[in-house]
This record gives sequence, structure tokens and C-alpha cells, in this order.
Amino acid sequence: MSSDLVPLLPKVSIGRRAAAFCIDTIAVGLPSLLLGTNSIVQIIFFVILWLILRVAIVRKNKGQSLGRWALDMKIVDPRLDRTPGLQELSKREAVLGTCAALAFLGIGGLTSTNAAVLLLLLPLAIDCSVAFTDTARFPQAFHDRLGGTIVVGTRRGYSLDIKVKRLLDQVHSNVRR
Repeated sequence: MSSDLVPLLPKVSIGRRAAAFCIDTIAVGLPSLLLGTNSIVQIIFFVILWLILRVAIVRKNKGQSLGRWALDMKIVDPRLDRTPGLQELSKREAVLGTCAALAFLGIGGLTSTNAAVLLLLLPLAIDCSVAFTDTARFPQAFHDRLGGTIVVGTRRGYSLDIKVKRLLDQVHSNVRR
């Protein structure tokens, strides 16, 4: 009877997923800012680096990008219980990469006179808002549904969130003394 039980995959909070996304976006955004002076060139570099980091490296690294590795999570194809294939990752990251590139362009072009560029954050907000309304065990954003993937916790990684929490606890206890 106990051999019939299937272990549940660990759930990952939306906040941790957002933090991993931010790590990946910064890891791709900073080099693209340095490589290009024109906004079109920066976006082209952004998209190329995004696909390398979020498709090629994820495929080779058992479902983990830099941000997901730092926060102990990975992408899984729930139907096959394995790392998604190249086609699934490409579909997923085409949507998310486009939204991230637009958000990057919007934040990079923000000045005191053209706050309307913040509207470029809207596609990312719409894509991710689907996860906030999803009541399933593993909330999926639109890009997850399109790629047929879920994000789960793993023991393989750096545990950056846990290390930062410990450091803040130590600082907090030292301040009390």
C-alpha cells in the first residue's frame, strides 16, 4: 500500500519565483546594457542572452536557470516528471522573454518626462497575474500554461533565500544587544 503513494513535489511561493525571475533579468539586463548603446541593439542582446540563460542553460542544468539555482527551484514537465524539452522551454520563454524585454525597455527608458513607458510593464503583469488567480496546488502563470510546465522546489541549489534570512537574523540579534 505504501508503495502506491506518490511523493508530492515541493511547492514554490510566487514571491520566490519572482525573486528568481529578477535575478535572471538582472543577469541578462546588465550585460545587454553594456553591450549596446541603442535601445534596439540592447533588446536584441537581451533576447539572445535570455534564450541562452533560460532555454539552453535550463535544458542542460536539469531545469534550473541562475535565479532558480540560487533559490532552489526548477522547471518540470508534470506529465512526464522530467525537465521540459526544448520546444516547451522555447514556447514558455518566448512569452516570458518578450514580457521581460518590454519591461526592461520600459524601466530603462523611464525619465521624469515620460512615465508612460511604464505601460511596457503591463504585459508582464498580465502574464503573471494569472498565477495569482490560479487555485491549483502549483499556480501557473500564462507562460507556464503555454509551455505545460510547473516550477517546483528542489534540494539542488545555493539556498540564497535561506542564507540571506540567516544573515538578517544575525544582524537583527546583534542590533538587540
